[in-house]
Amino acid sequence: MDWTTANAPSVEDIAALAEEARKAFPQPFDFPARAVVIQVEELADDEMLEDLEIDDPFELTGLYDGIPMTERSVMDQPTQPDMIWLFRRAILEEWIERGNVPLAELVSHIVVHEFAHHFGWSDKDIARIDHWWE
Repeated sequence: MDWTTANAPSVEDIAALAEEARKAFPQPFDFPARAVVIQVEELADDEMLEDLEIDDPFELTGLYDGIPMTERSVMDQPTQPDMIWLFRRAILEEWIERGNVPLAELVSHIVVHEFAHHFGWSDKDIARIDHWWE
């Protein structure tokens, strides 16, 4: 690779890696995962950080925003789609700090972790998809 012309991965690059991770979900999770919006931003905004009581935006690489499927009832009327937020600069910072993990693998790990909140997965469920949890 010619590093003299290389750029840092963009928001679009992170989004593409996240989509690849979602496409790799096994049945029966593959279809319902498509209903969740994946949004990539540079960093979490101040309101998100305040709600989570996080001071350093580089500590938050991803966030699930919605009602987990295991907690929903017919009485829940969604006002917005379930979302997974990914934060590019925090992800890149973790990638740099680790130094030995491919970016696609890290993004996949974060995506699986956030979908675990959505689906209500156990650690065993997560380990079937993300081998970091074994």
